[in-house]
Amino acid sequence: MDKVQIVEVGPRDGFQSVAPFIPTARKIAMIDALHAAGVRRIEATSFVSQSALPQLADAAQVLAAAQALPGLDPQVLVPTARHAERALEAGATHLAFVLSVSERHNRGNVRRTPAESAQEYAAIVAMLPQPARLRLNVATAFDCPHLGRIDDAATLALLDGLVATAPHAEIALCDTTGRVTPAHVERLFVAVRDRFGPDLRWAFHAHDTYGLGAANTLAAYTAGVRVFDGSVAGLGGCPFAPGATGNVATEDLVYMFDGMGIATGIDLAGLLEVAVEVVDLPGAQTGGRVRVAIAARACIAEIAA
Repeated sequence: MDKVQIVEVGPRDGFQSVAPFIPTARKIAMIDALHAAGVRRIEATSFVSQSALPQLADAAQVLAAAQALPGLDPQVLVPTARHAERALEAGATHLAFVLSVSERHNRGNVRRTPAESAQEYAAIVAMLPQPARLRLNVATAFDCPHLGRIDDAATLALLDGLVATAPHAEIALCDTTGRVTPAHVERLFVAVRDRFGPDLRWAFHAHDTYGLGAANTLAAYTAGVRVFDGSVAGLGGCPFAPGATGNVATEDLVYMFDGMGIATGIDLAGLLEVAVEVVDLPGAQTGGRVRVAIAARACIAEIAA
């Protein structure tokens, strides 16, 4: 049986979009519940400026709790070398660095050009102790909220230097806006595999703003990708399309892959229990289809009984 790995990013990418502070104990309880449902890789938090993202000011506490769970791989996002140092000092063993292909988007995120962020990435690679692991998130790999579609050549050109810096890193191409279509996703992943060879580990981060998150994930799978990001209950929103859903829902991906006979290792029923808890978070913007459909089916069955 073929298998895929789903990286649950709700505790970072999802929680950071929620304005009211989520009590640390509740964050940890949700990570515990995701682990109980079979999730074995979670982007647990991010080491960033606490003034810019007060929601993640408890990063060290959340990371410590996640690291105590057996078999769990908790990765943490870092936008600069300085924050990578903070994460390593807190005991992180799996860092995820992010930069954008689009200069305008990268400046908006971290006040640097992509080339300057690439230098930060090189500094992180140099400081990373063994056996710590590294992921590179390439934002706006397909589309930019400011500039529109990104030419494949621009993404490939940036990747040339990044791959050379750390050929051992996992590289995630990110659909930042959710506007990309399956043909574009498959084309770019085929292009990167052709350019850099079959041995690199690629991942895909999908947004569901236009309802194409699962379809785009399937297109990446068809192109050979086996690592995919998802956010429980689609938590995350989309700052580029107010009112729209953001991250593709983890339960939608699990349902899709289960139906295809592709193993995820995640129990859908247990995951849905967590999704219901996430929807109740004050200020949470959620999405996804499977949770709503299964709840409606259960309601109909209860009425019929």
